[in-house]
Amino acid sequence: MRMKIHYLVILGLFVLNVSWAQEKKFMVHTVAFYNVENLFDTIRDPKIFDEEWTPKGAQAWVGTKYNKKIKNLAEVISQIGTDENKNMPTVLGVAEVENRAVLEDLVKAPQLLAGDYGIVHYDSPDKRGIDVGLIYQKKHFTPTHTANIPLYIYAPNEKSKEEGTKNKRVYTRDQLLVTGLLDGEEINFIVNHWPSRSGGEKKSSPFREAAATLNKKIIDSLYMINPNAKIITMGDLNDGPYNKSIKEVLGAKGKRELVDKKGLFNPMEQMSKDGIGTLAYRDAWDIFDQIVLSEPLLGSDYSSFTYWKARVYKKPFMVQKTGAFTGYPLRNSNGEVGYSDHFPVYVYLIKQVN
Repeated sequence: MRMKIHYLVILGLFVLNVSWAQEKKFMVHTVAFYNVENLFDTIRDPKIFDEEWTPKGAQAWVGTKYNKKIKNLAEVISQIGTDENKNMPTVLGVAEVENRAVLEDLVKAPQLLAGDYGIVHYDSPDKRGIDVGLIYQKKHFTPTHTANIPLYIYAPNEKSKEEGTKNKRVYTRDQLLVTGLLDGEEINFIVNHWPSRSGGEKKSSPFREAAATLNKKIIDSLYMINPNAKIITMGDLNDGPYNKSIKEVLGAKGKRELVDKKGLFNPMEQMSKDGIGTLAYRDAWDIFDQIVLSEPLLGSDYSSFTYWKARVYKKPFMVQKTGAFTGYPLRNSNGEVGYSDHFPVYVYLIKQVN
């Protein structure tokens, strides 16, 4: 066989009937998302607002710092999901990357070389120049179609000189759609970074609801092509699982038994109820980083790839140990290079092989 397959041996994974008393073998893949927080190179780009992330900018962003950031991120990524799967993530969605070049540097880091990662990236119109992207292990996943789908939102009461009397467009991240074959089985991935809460949660909520509307349209279009489409939409949604954008507009359910045909399941909703978070603000934890799955991924016979479980990846070396932000994600501060202000999230997909 041309590819190395990683197996997960599970004893009594689910108590369904006496046949599960026997040992079962599963192929397992880790699918993850990570907001890598300001992964900028050191080069000034006049088309975007990246002055802060240059050698003469506020971050004094020089080569040594950039290289340390790459090393730190690669260290995290290489370990995501390895508690129960020896292989590093097969597919990883990322947010807050400046361009394709920084992703190329990331996948070339020594910790990730064994993954032999390919890249899907498009430049977005975000005014800061931060984009989403997808990296994937080429031996396991083959993209067959990719597209960046723009989000059109407009600021109320702000007029654009270029557009006459129309409201001014708010330039934000596109939504990245990647369809491909995961060890021969078609899976659709959508990578998101929805509009921030700048200006306040309530004032900015319509922007995220618009992002959810676009995301739902993409998902519905995939369902129209294939009613049994396996879809994973993931990203930094800047809302929790309980917010209107996700609960009402996207329609994601927190319990798999409540998911209707062509519906969506959000395993992060229960995590939120359990007090688990991916970022903290004023000592309050929330879980903006989410992975939502389509109903066909919730099967029970495991003859094809099926959702197993979801986790937040948080290890001691990724956590601030001193000062006012003890316990928070270890990000850049006081001139020192950290990891990110978000913890990554991941799910396992499994498929029975015997």
